Amino acid sequence: MIDLVNVSKSYGKGLPALNRANIHIDKGEFVFIVGSSGSGKSTLIKLLLKELDATSGEITVAGERLEGMKHRRVAKFRRKLGVVFQDFRLLRDRNVYENVAFAQRVIGRPSRVIRKRVPDVLQEVGLASKYKSLPDELSGGEQQRVALARAMVNRPDILLADEPTGNLDPKTSIEIMNLLDEINQRGTTVLVVTHNKEIVNAMKKRVITMHEGSIISDEREGAYL
Repeated sequence: MIDLVNVSKSYGKGLPALNRANIHIDKGEFVFIVGSSGSGKSTLIKLLLKELDATSGEITVAGERLEGMKHRRVAKFRRKLGVVFQDFRLLRDRNVYENVAFAQRVIGRPSRVIRKRVPDVLQEVGLASKYKSLPDELSGGEQQRVALARAMVNRPDILLADEPTGNLDPKTSIEIMNLLDEINQRGTTVLVVTHNKEIVNAMKKRVITMHEGSIISDEREGAYL
């Protein structure tokens, strides 16, 4: 589902942000990417989203080779990915239903499909009763659930979660991670970038550790030391 072969990314002089990285992630895996600030995690996510181009190496995501991909193809490629961020990135002036429906409207889904799919995905994340609420009327955990519903509404092959619990308390963080685990068990490949050692060590998933642009360990049931 995700393949990086000798991938490097440099922004100029000095150490590369990513240095000859090799990663292979199969369909249906759940993988944590960990490491201190400046280790290359954010660069990796941007490369997978085709927000940046690698300086060298080959990247394949959901069957698509990213190097040389035409600009007009990028938007269609990104439909295969769901993305969740630390700061939720919800539309503040639209309610829960409209925030999730927006992800379907931008790709031209017909209204009848939206009316069926949005309530289904809100049910999956436990927010069916909050569909009329505005983001500011929700807790942080509920806002992240809306963001997850929006990321999943188009049934992506891969879910990328960049510090999804960064603004949440420990109890809510565990709830969000359990929800990500459920999404993974339904067949979606899940990649989580996080600083949260307690969650990584409790979940016993595959852990890829980065340091100064290099991958220094890749453990099937790893820990964040």
